[in-house]
Formats: sequence, C-alpha cells, structure tokens
Amino acid sequence: MQSGTLMKDFDNIPDLMADIGRRAKAAAIELSYTTSERKHAALIGAADAIWANREAIIDANCEDLVYGEEKGLSAAMMDRLMLDERRLRGMVDGLRSVAAQSDPVGQVMAEWDMPSGLHIKRVRTPLGVVGVIYESRPNVTADAGALCLQSGNAVILRGGSESFHSSTAIHECLVTGLKQAGLPIDAIQLVPTRDRAAVSAMLTMTDSIDVIVPRGGKGLVALVQREARVPIFAHLEGICHVYADRDADLEKARRVVLNAKTRRTGICGSAECLLIDWQFYTKHGPVLIEDLLKAGVKVRTEGELLKVPGTTKAAPEDFGREFLDMIIAAKLVDGVDEAIAHIRKYGSSHTESILTENDATAERFFQRLDSAILMRNASTQFADGGEFGMGAEIGISTGKMHARGPVGAEQLTSFKYIVKGDGTIRI
Repeated sequence: MQSGTLMKDFDNIPDLMADIGRRAKAAAIELSYTTSERKHAALIGAADAIWANREAIIDANCEDLVYGEEKGLSAAMMDRLMLDERRLRGMVDGLRSVAAQSDPVGQVMAEWDMPSGLHIKRVRTPLGVVGVIYESRPNVTADAGALCLQSGNAVILRGGSESFHSSTAIHECLVTGLKQAGLPIDAIQLVPTRDRAAVSAMLTMTDSIDVIVPRGGKGLVALVQREARVPIFAHLEGICHVYADRDADLEKARRVVLNAKTRRTGICGSAECLLIDWQFYTKHGPVLIEDLLKAGVKVRTEGELLKVPGTTKAAPEDFGREFLDMIIAAKLVDGVDEAIAHIRKYGSSHTESILTENDATAERFFQRLDSAILMRNASTQFADGGEFGMGAEIGISTGKMHARGPVGAEQLTSFKYIVKGDGTIRI
C-alpha cells in the first residue's frame, strides 16, 4: 500500500466515524456468539500474517520513525514507536498466547439455587464495542485487536499519528486473520485518518461505543477523561514507587531497583521514585543510588542523599512526577509508615513495590496502600498483562469500577444472569 493512500483525507469526519461505529456494532452482535474455534483461528491467522509480512511492517515502521524524528519525539517515545524483528516476534507470541487462553465469553462465574425453585447463573458476556485511542506504540494495534476479539468485542482503533503506517500494516494482518476464519472484517477497524477530529468523535459515540481505553501520555489521557461521554478504562500517570525497607535483602534490592528504573524507561511500569529506609541506608550506605548513577540515571534527591557524588537537588514537583526517562526521584524515609504516607501523597495508584524479607512489614504495605498493583521483592516493570498471564493487555486501569490493573480479555467482559424455573411463580 502506498503512503498516498494511507494519507487520504476525509471531508466529513463525523460521518466517517458514525459509519465505522455502525459497522462495529453490527460486527459485535455476531462476535457475541462466535465460537471459540473461529476466534482462535482468526488470532492464529493474524499471527502468521504478521510474521510472514514482517519485512513490510518494519519498512512501514521506518516511515513512522522518520516522521517521529521530524516531530521531535523524545528518546523514550521513539523507543515505544520502534519495531524490529524481536518485537514483532513478541507481538506474534502475544497473539498466540491470547489465542491459547480459555474463551471468557459464556463462562459461569457463579450459580446457585433459590428456595423459590429458580436456578440462577451469572455468566460472562462481551461489553460490545471497545474504542482504543493510543499514541506511538504500534504493538497496541495487535494487543487490543486480539484481546477484544477473544472477549467477543468489536474494536475501533485510533492509533497515534506517529505510528500510522506501522499500525495500518499490522491491522491488515489482523483483517487477514478475520477473513480466514470467516469473521466480519468490521470486528477490528482502524480509523483511516490522522485527523484529530476522529478522537473527538469517538469520545461522544455513546450510541455505538461501550467503553474507551486511552493508551498514551498524560495529555491524551487527561483529554479523554475530561471530554469523554463514553465510560473509560484508564490511568493518568504511572508514578511507580520502589521502597527499600530496613529488612530488605541487599542483593535483591540492587537487582530490582536497577531493573525497575532502567529496563525500559518509557513504559508506565518504570519506577519513578525510590524510597530508602534510614536503617537500610545506615547499614548499606548509598549503594542503590550509586548503582543508578553508574547506569546513567540522573538521581534527583534531597537532604542526606545529596552528599552522594553525582546526585542533584530535587525540585518539589519531582516527587509525584512521571519522568519516562533515565531520571528518578529518591528520598530517605523513617520506616514503612512514612513510605506509605509518601506514596499516598504523591502516587498515581498504579504500581508500588516493597523490598523486604519481613512478612509483617510487607503485609502492612499491602493492607494500607490501594494502588492497582502492589508487589514484593519484584520489579515494577512486571506491571504488564503479558507478565500476568493474560497474553497481552489493552491497558492498565487505576479506577475502581469494573476493571482494575492490567485489562485483559476477561476484564473486557461484563456479565448477565441466566434464570431458569419450571413454571415457577412468585408468591
């Protein structure tokens, strides 16, 4: 497909989006009763198509990388945008992993008998049509398409302008899988324009979209949260904390802290603040800070930690900031309760990790914090649906209604009640 075709302009965006919505709604009806075998076939077909067309996808991605450089994207955003054969293999593996999961649609969540003679079952059912608005990451095209299909939902994908060519190439592979399985191609639709008016239209399509999932920076998510009339699953920021407790194992702490910050700085599970217990610091010194500095991380801190060569003074806003870069805020705290208080004040309810060998301290941390994901002796970089056994994720939700944490296929379902009687009447 030529770039000129991809760059097609549409004179009437509201009409375009209304048509996409109508077709998605019709496809969702069929998907709601599609067999597990056909969904499995579509996902495997899509995975095979991506691998067979990997060179074309990487070529398309090169166009996006050039566009991203011209647009002045940060190094972290360019990393999110970039595709290579290894990442495409991960995409293919993710599709196959989702396909291998049990079909959530129709699963019995609970069932019971009533004295009236009724037998009641609560069963999983698709949400309907999911709208996904995302920036830079072309892999979201495959992840969201797969998870929505597996959960019996149609999906409308609106990728970022930076990933337009990559997302289009990946979407064509998903459509190939749908065709091979005899499923409606409107089950997975990609908005065919970079025009921002398409985003505004999606946010108000209450007649055809059942939920919106934004995947991107704070600006995008804030816009969606502010203007959407459709329900949303979202997190505004990933301000993730790692707390090194006085009873932490030194070597475990060194591994986890370094990985939590440096493995990939541009993802929402990257650690943005390190809290160190004073007793840990007194016993082991500034080793955690020194490890970060040696790895090239800029450490912004205050008080005693400023004595460590290479650190810089933190501004007040650095605590509670999502850097998405090789930068971390660091602070000494007096025990787990002070760490909890700091996280409550500055966190975003995304992911927090405690490093400790003390079971009681870990339990206190888990009980008194209410972030979507709480970890012990593990890197915050594991805040990912794939690492949770979901095959992939459509996003992380920090809200408390319906879905929370990584949103996989099961979280993209609601439920209905099936009630059976035998001429049963209410007295």
